[in-house]
Amino acid sequence: MSQPSRYAVFGHPIGHTQSPRIHQLFAAQFDIALTYEAIDAAPEAFAEAVQRFFVAGNGRGANVTLPHKGAAFALADERSEAAMRAGSANVLTRLADGRLAAHNTDGAGLVRDLTERHGADLRDRDMLLLGAGGAARGVAWSLLDAGVASLTIVNRTAATADALADAIGEPARVRTRYWQDLADIGSFDLIINATSAGVLHQSLGLPFSLVGTRAVCYDLAYGAAAVPFLAWAQAADAHRSFDGLGMLVETAADAFELWHGQRPDTEPVYQALRQPTV
Repeated sequence: MSQPSRYAVFGHPIGHTQSPRIHQLFAAQFDIALTYEAIDAAPEAFAEAVQRFFVAGNGRGANVTLPHKGAAFALADERSEAAMRAGSANVLTRLADGRLAAHNTDGAGLVRDLTERHGADLRDRDMLLLGAGGAARGVAWSLLDAGVASLTIVNRTAATADALADAIGEPARVRTRYWQDLADIGSFDLIINATSAGVLHQSLGLPFSLVGTRAVCYDLAYGAAAVPFLAWAQAADAHRSFDGLGMLVETAADAFELWHGQRPDTEPVYQALRQPTV
């Protein structure tokens, strides 16, 4: 009897992850036998941990989360167009010849969650993107492709925001501003929190003036990490606010389809994760 295929998610920290449960629920839809584990790897140990998983451990595929998306992209032997555009990867797949392929499903998953699950119309929105790291790079292009009218990028390190804007290369639609000027840059009707502040238990200190009258606020994090941003959005009278759990499920579905050739039904999995655990 053959052994179940082996999959994993790499991150640091990783204790909060729902990815193993998601992939087991997906697998159950198709009666696929697999193992899926969470691997905590510090940045300096990431490359070795990936090598150990794929080579010595015969791993087939891995999801990658904070803070390793840039390192995953650099490790890969070939990269999808979405990964190339973002310069980061959240999926690693072992090819038949043993090489590693990198892909980025973040942007597609976010747009699908916002538009299909939550019914948000992204067209002609004035958007504020908080953060300019791997998570922000993973979603920026897809949001612009979805019809966002303008994109303002604000990051604590201004040079990183400028680098992302330069990579996008659409100066008529994309601009950067300084973090210390947040109180003076007006309001937006789509605000995406792509910082790691919630995960790291740091305060963003955002002014309420950023929130326009029909603003949709979305945190790429989920669970406890998203609570501070969502509380701020509610206090600022945002029209709607969401955490990134739906995005997580959608990006996982893209990875699952890439690995298994079958697309799972995401809604029952999303609803199962929304149920409180006893």
